[in-house]
Amino acid sequence: MGGLNTKSSSAMLATSDIDRARAFYSQTLGLELVEEGMGGVMVYKTGDTRLLVYGSEFAGTNKANAVVFDCGDDIEAIVEDLRAKGVTFEQYDFEGVTFENGIHKAGDFRMVWFKDPDGNIIHLNSA
Repeated sequence: MGGLNTKSSSAMLATSDIDRARAFYSQTLGLELVEEGMGGVMVYKTGDTRLLVYGSEFAGTNKANAVVFDCGDDIEAIVEDLRAKGVTFEQYDFEGVTFENGIHKAGDFRMVWFKDPDGNIIHLNSA
């Protein structure tokens, strides 16, 4: 028997509107919907992991990162694609970090934040 360090994990995001979330995650973000469950639970493939989206009256109440995507050197192209689809990027002030075209830069490390339609904060980085 292994501990939790041997088990896979998945991010879960709450939505107040399943249809709106389906359009955002499938069309705007371009994620592959691989399963739909009871109550409208949607499972999206994200690399080697899964992202679960489910209905909840508490959607968007988290004020911190809800999910992070490691984008590597593709981050600029991903940001441009999302911008073309109408995504608005958040700007935060951090000491020693610059902001340009939706991307925060700290040396070679790049970071991006945007919100889904429920206000869940999605984070991209160049890790």
